[in-house]
Amino acid sequence: MACLTILRDDPPLSELLFPKQQSFWGACTCHSLLYFRLTEEQAVTELSGPIDVYVSKFKPMKYTISGRDERTLMKLIVHHESDRVVGAHLVGPDAAEIMQGLAIALKCAATKAQFDATVGIHPSAAEEFVTMRTRTRQVQGVGNAKL
Repeated sequence: MACLTILRDDPPLSELLFPKQQSFWGACTCHSLLYFRLTEEQAVTELSGPIDVYVSKFKPMKYTISGRDERTLMKLIVHHESDRVVGAHLVGPDAAEIMQGLAIALKCAATKAQFDATVGIHPSAAEEFVTMRTRTRQVQGVGNAKL
């Protein structure tokens, strides 16, 4: 059985920054898939200028110790010129709990520098979001929105 969750930002913020965008989406199955704000494709379409993409794929410590073979994928989408984190993605266990905290940070216009300056909750998979230091790729936004 799967569940689908869709939430929207307060109208003034979403209309200013992400008009008519679905901002939080999740599918809860045995492994959760959640993203908040923009996907990489939406960022390219909506935003102008370079967009930095940070990706991490790993086996959470609790599964390394227990011997289970479960993996996690995390992604941050960052508008390069403003350093604002405009999207966060997570596929893996505990995604709903982890994304709740990230949703607050993104609604407060958190920057990548602020993520980098945050001490991670150890040991947990959530700490990976604040330890992603190496950009995986940079893509060019073709939209008109400036942050």
